Amino acid sequence: MNERDPDAELVERVARDDASAVRQLVARKLPRLLALAARMLGDRMEAEDVAQETFVRVWKQAPHWREGEARFDTWLHRVAMNLCYDRLRMRRETPDDTVADTLAEDEACAPSGPEAALEARQHGARVRSALAALPPRQREALVLTYYQELSNAEAAGLMGLTVEALESLLVRARRGVRAQLAEGGPAPKGGERTGAARDTETVPALRKR
Repeated sequence: MNERDPDAELVERVARDDASAVRQLVARKLPRLLALAARMLGDRMEAEDVAQETFVRVWKQAPHWREGEARFDTWLHRVAMNLCYDRLRMRRETPDDTVADTLAEDEACAPSGPEAALEARQHGARVRSALAALPPRQREALVLTYYQELSNAEAAGLMGLTVEALESLLVRARRGVRAQLAEGGPAPKGGERTGAARDTETVPALRKR
């Protein structure tokens, strides 16, 4: 027997203008929506705008949402992703290196000491810049499977692809990120690797899920 959509009851309450349900839904969904939009757009303020637009659509569509037609979370992600693509089309360009500044806190792990903190920040900046350089669909595949932690099957369904097509996108995306990181230059004499070379080995997003 199919399990009930975990958001169904909450969405039903939102449709009845339950203020408590609205607050709960925002608290539950906002962090992931912000992370998704920020990774896609490379701009924190634009990500906040996308999240706000997404919730406006939720309030409008909640009375018409029917459980069983599609999981609410899948629909929510698709709305947010479409809004991101709208903004990318308006720019007529892909995100640039400003992603390194606007999303630096996403990679912060509170390393001890100023040198460790600087290295961690530089590492995160290189990865984010490489991610931003990918074609949008490849970037979306990596964002969903790594940063949003969806399974390949869930991400494929969200993107309207077969699992095989998604995996092909992921292969190309990982290859593209590795190529971007490898441009940092060869390892110095003595066998020590450059930061860029180390990145190609240590970035979790490059592992096959």
